[in-house]
Amino acid sequence: MPIAATYVHTNLIARDWRSLAAFYEAVFGCIPIPPARDLRGDWLDAATGVAGAHISGLHLRLPGFGADGPTLELMQYEPALERTAPGLNRPGFGHIAFAVEDVAQARRAVLAAGGSAVGGIVSWTIAGARSAEWTYLRDPEGNVIELQRRAANQGADPV
Repeated sequence: MPIAATYVHTNLIARDWRSLAAFYEAVFGCIPIPPARDLRGDWLDAATGVAGAHISGLHLRLPGFGADGPTLELMQYEPALERTAPGLNRPGFGHIAFAVEDVAQARRAVLAAGGSAVGGIVSWTIAGARSAEWTYLRDPEGNVIELQRRAANQGADPV
């Protein structure tokens, strides 16, 4: 039997949390939820397993859910490890997706704000019934974003 649970947030580790927050605020209308975090101490080392951890960052309310909706938690660690760019086919969290009215227009906004393209815009129909248009991009730190537009009355994600 599943436990009783409510989705709260997704954590994204940033190289520069302030710049990445500004990107998600400007492009997608995410709303900062104060206060900004500045965390350190033995309790944090014990919780994270990272000796001498210092975490700073902020939660951003995701669009479309109202005041009690889930957030994107942007955090920056010191010390930070280097990472390879996330891949759509690499195990683990792959991307964050936003439903938009106009995929091409939203794609241009992401690119203009410092994002980069992963692929082009595609349309897809599943079994002749549900259709969607979408594209993959990267935010300024290389995290993958999916932009999607579904035909009316279609609740399932395209991918």
